[in-house]
Amino acid sequence: MSMKIADLRKNYTQAGLLESDILANPYEQFQLWFDQAVAADLLEPNAMTVATVTTEGKPSARIVLLKAVDDRGFVFYTNYNSQKGVELQNCPYAALVFLWGDLERQVRIEGKIEFVSESEATSYFHSRPHSSQLGAWASAQSTIIEDRSILEQKLQQLETEYHDREIPKPPHWGGVRVIPHEIEFWQGRPSRLHDRLRYRLVADKWQIERLAP
Repeated sequence: MSMKIADLRKNYTQAGLLESDILANPYEQFQLWFDQAVAADLLEPNAMTVATVTTEGKPSARIVLLKAVDDRGFVFYTNYNSQKGVELQNCPYAALVFLWGDLERQVRIEGKIEFVSESEATSYFHSRPHSSQLGAWASAQSTIIEDRSILEQKLQQLETEYHDREIPKPPHWGGVRVIPHEIEFWQGRPSRLHDRLRYRLVADKWQIERLAP
């Protein structure tokens, strides 16, 4: 008999997270944890949930890949005509979640968004693999299609059209930067008494607070 979902449990024992352990700058703390996730050879450590909200106030979420982070915020790229792109244009706020299960860690981020400049988006677009550049043109992301052959035919047409010339960045494709006002670092602990340390931006300064698990 298979195990019941309610019976699935894990006791977290790898590490703790104390105020004395963390850096004053949350971006530096994130980079430290991210580097450790990369060093642990986790599957796609830059994978994150991006949550947006519809015009009806309903939550909407999906997994995307982080492509840049610095003291300006966290950047990912998308089709602006996709569901998330439209939702972000209508409500310029987003939440991000990273889960590094093998390290028993999670990072939650909430903030306002801005769209990156055309020059920044174009520079990143041309750094992508040729196939990914074509894919940005081939797919009208989030629209209904009859079957997969539509995508494959469009891709073949594009491969012929651009086989010997540069692929331009689609005008509807670009980057989204999430500018945090809160960043929470979560470390699993025994007895479900997990460590949760939150950085909150108050008067342009990061304030660190401990949250009950």
